Amino acid sequence: MDAYDAGSEARQRPDGPSEPGGAPEPAEPSAGMPATLPGPYPEPRTGVAALSLRYQIGAALALAVVAVAVCVHMGMVLLHVAPSNTVTKQHGKAIDEWIYPEFEQNWKLFAPNPLQQNISVQARAEIRTADGGSQETGWYDLSAEDGKAIDGNLLPSHTQQNELRRSWDFFIATHDGDNRPMGLRGSLSETYLRRIVVLRLEREDAAGEGGSVQRVQVRSRTTNVRPPKWSQEQVSDQPVYRELSWWTVPADSADDNTEGSAR
Repeated sequence: MDAYDAGSEARQRPDGPSEPGGAPEPAEPSAGMPATLPGPYPEPRTGVAALSLRYQIGAALALAVVAVAVCVHMGMVLLHVAPSNTVTKQHGKAIDEWIYPEFEQNWKLFAPNPLQQNISVQARAEIRTADGGSQETGWYDLSAEDGKAIDGNLLPSHTQQNELRRSWDFFIATHDGDNRPMGLRGSLSETYLRRIVVLRLEREDAAGEGGSVQRVQVRSRTTNVRPPKWSQEQVSDQPVYRELSWWTVPADSADDNTEGSAR
């Protein structure tokens, strides 16, 4: 009787073992529940992949256009800064139209012609002395004075470093080999350089007590940089001078504080 009851009870329990030592039978799903559990949801797409096919094609075309434009621009800049070659000679006008004026470059690729000279700007003055006489001063090396002001100075000013050098470069760029101005900027460069020289000579008290500067003359002294000891290159060690004509100093030139205005 007990055995019959035990067997009957075992058959009535759905989650019990069907026989001694057997595995439990799976429970039947209850009403309202799915037969199987859903798997993991797919990750949502982001970026271009999230767009529809039409927009994906549009984005791909836009990226292609940008890539082509960047490649063309980089190629034009490369040809612009590269030394003269067959391509630049044949298509130089097209390259210039692309570069100027927005993308102008003032340097050359790999510095094919680095500066190998030391250029110092010197000046002297014709002064009217306090007793009404006239005399000329010696040459003042203005570049050397700037060098002394910069040497040992951890924070040299822009004026000390570049004003005189840039004014001389400005003059050279706007004048021919005979020191004749080319265009309207030539006259401007003369005025700018003259005012800087007058101010520097007054700083050096070139006119002396009671004297005044009547005329100034400027020259450059150019010497070649010596090649390294291991080089077999031979260069001249003789300085080359470029001497300008005498410039008359207007009466109000020294009072016009325009030093550094064209930097």
